[in-house]
Amino acid sequence: MDYNNSRIKEKALELSLDSKNQFETIKDIYEFVRDEIHHSLDINGQKAAFKASEVLNNAQGICFAKSNLLAAMLRFLGVPTGFCYQRLTHEGGYILHGLNAVFLDNKWYRLDARGNREDVNAQFSVDSEKLAFPVSKEGEIDYPGIYSKPVESVIAAFNGAETVDELMEKIPDRLIENST
Repeated sequence: MDYNNSRIKEKALELSLDSKNQFETIKDIYEFVRDEIHHSLDINGQKAAFKASEVLNNAQGICFAKSNLLAAMLRFLGVPTGFCYQRLTHEGGYILHGLNAVFLDNKWYRLDARGNREDVNAQFSVDSEKLAFPVSKEGEIDYPGIYSKPVESVIAAFNGAETVDELMEKIPDRLIENST
């Protein structure tokens, strides 16, 4: 994760400039990533970027890429940010979905910056969790862990994938945890 990248720093500082407190900073950066960085599948994007700086420059990425960008900007500003996962139904099978957790007021809150559309309404909330995809169907799993870095199986999916189509073929269907 390249949270010390100059573009990441500049954008994080710009977005936090008018924030009155850490809550507002997190909310403003979350809403920027959710709303201004498009989900590649929603716009038929084909850039399989994973590094936060590439996602910011391309203004698009899939869920894992967007979670990297959110984590990079918040970590640069000193906000503890982790990675979380869900197993969701997808095209007759399952697919892993990535989101974040942030530590605020001595508690972890999960945030999903995937991006909204007609059937998705993720929101920043400390009152109740408002994720893009509530786990609801048989076989879906809401994994309870908060990881300090993306899991190796997700990183491996991005390695060698140049397009989103190639990437979607490689995304795991369940959480395979880091070996270290």
